[in-house]
Amino acid sequence: MNKKRLLIVDDDSRNIFAMVNTLRAKSFECVSCLSAEEALKILSSDEIIDAVLIDMMMPEMDGYEAIPLIKKISSRKSLFIVAVTAQAMPGDKEKCLDAGADDYISKPVDVDKLLIVLSKI
Repeated sequence: MNKKRLLIVDDDSRNIFAMVNTLRAKSFECVSCLSAEEALKILSSDEIIDAVLIDMMMPEMDGYEAIPLIKKISSRKSLFIVAVTAQAMPGDKEKCLDAGADDYISKPVDVDKLLIVLSKI
């Protein structure tokens, strides 16, 4: 079985560091970037990505704006996208799913819950 390759998009490098180290320990390959704009460049290339974990609250372009743009990339229409956000109020999950995310996880990230979400890819 091939390792699944994840793109982690977060404007806070500490979050990326923690997520990458946790997921690599669970046998995932990880690519990361600090902005939605950079994520769109990566996803517009031929880079193999099985899923995206995207922070929903970033400066310049947030996840709510980025997810529909990712889904417009013809080779990424069915890409599995997980919204990652500190917003855990009622309705926030629905807002993320309405933006086009396939699933949602709140910060601080519960690793067991994240692994359940990633088992869908």
